[in-house]
Formats: sequence, C-alpha cells, structure tokens
Amino acid sequence: MVLAEDLAKQQRSISVAEFFEKNKHLLGFDSPTRGIITTIKEAVDNALDACEEAEVLPDIFVGIKKVDAEVYRITVEDNGPGIVPENVPLVFGKLLYGSRFHQIRQSRGQQGIGISAAVLYAQLTTGTPARVTSRTGAKARAYRFELMIKTETNEPEVVSRQEIDWDRMHGTRIEIQFKSTLAAKKRLVDYLRLTAIVNPHARITADIDGEMTVFERASSEVPPCPKPILPHPHGIEFGALKRIAAASTGTVEEFLVGSFSRVGKKT
Repeated sequence: MVLAEDLAKQQRSISVAEFFEKNKHLLGFDSPTRGIITTIKEAVDNALDACEEAEVLPDIFVGIKKVDAEVYRITVEDNGPGIVPENVPLVFGKLLYGSRFHQIRQSRGQQGIGISAAVLYAQLTTGTPARVTSRTGAKARAYRFELMIKTETNEPEVVSRQEIDWDRMHGTRIEIQFKSTLAAKKRLVDYLRLTAIVNPHARITADIDGEMTVFERASSEVPPCPKPILPHPHGIEFGALKRIAAASTGTVEEFLVGSFSRVGKKT
C-alpha cells in the first residue's frame, strides 16, 4: 500500500510554461499546419495593436521560408513604437506577461500568451531560440536578442543580446523557426487578405516561400486607439467586488465613484 507521505513527496507546483508545453493544443499548436497559422496570427495581431497604440499607419511584413526538410522560419516585422530593451525578454520569453490584461478595452490580444507560446513551440520542436530585433526611435540603437523560455520557472533565457544597425526608424521584428508544413498556404494568404480588408489602414507584404503578395492600404486614416474603461456594477462578480474593495483606501463613496463606470455621486 502506498503511503500518503510517499505521495506527498511526488507533488510539486508547475509553471504555466511547463503546463502549456505539455498542453500546447490548448493554444492552437496541436499540429504543424495549425502551428504556423497560429504563430502568424498572434504576431500580426501584436503588430496591429502596437501600431494603433502609437497612432501610426501599420506597415507589416510577413515572411515564411523553408530552411530545412521540415523546418520553416517565420518572420513578422512592423513599424510600431518598438519595445524597450529591458522588456523584450519578458514580452517574448514569459507567458502571461502583458500590459492589456488589467484593462477593460477592445484589443486583439489580452492575456500575454500568444507570441511567447510560439517561442515555446519553436524550442520544443527545433530547440532553436527566437530572434527579436527592436528599435524605439531614430535616436536609439536597435537591439537584437536571441531568447528561449525556461519552462521550469516561466522566465526568459537570454541566449545573446547585441546592439546593431537597423534601417527601420522604429519597430519590431521577430524570427521563429519550428517544424511545420505549408499545406495551408492558401489559408494563410486568405487570412492575410481578410486581415487587410478589416484593417484598411494597414499595408501587409507577404513573402511565402518566395512568392510575394502585397495588400495595399485602402485608407490613410489611423483609427482612434480604444480607451480603457472602468467596470460596470452589473458586470462585476461578488468575489471581484470584494477584492477591489479590499484594495480601496477611501470612503465608500470614493470607492464606488472611482472604481466603477456610470456611478456618480448622486447614484
């Protein structure tokens, strides 16, 4: 008979990266075909969100190149505001790290899982680090990182970091290699075409295995960036209400007016 003490010795907590490494299908990486589509979708969504936050017209490049028998290099580059060097490892090498999770506003990505999950999938299938290049302005130098994720701790592992010359004034470029297939090439082109349709202010250039396709922007007007709002009392659950109230230091009136939308002093 197995004793409870023996079972207790086998129990341990796991990191979120370790969990998703064993359950990658939950993130859309259940097959090589879906893996390449999911990666491009997450990277393009990030690029569109970044450009809209910076109020610039998106100019996005998507590249897919075969580098080995079953290995493809996925490249997505944008002209967004870039990422400060200190945050690059955390954004791409740590799951559940982001700036939008704590805000109530319309955005394409929110949980901080998508692109870092692609980095995790790459090191799982090929063992190669992701390469990230970012520049925040004309007066700043560009930085290039090679990153992996420590699955046991869900922390980034910086393989290399260097300052480089980059012709982009600002923006971010990510390159990921993993085992995949181009069986869904038509679906990829359709996805980029439909993305360009619903984002007429974006210009998307795709180089898929040597075949170039350009979706020109149909509008030169940058849409207004969504603004975060406070929760409404009817949409808050009791447990969340207790947590918000516990963190409040003011009066009940200040708490209700300052923590919720459409609650004025008269209410």
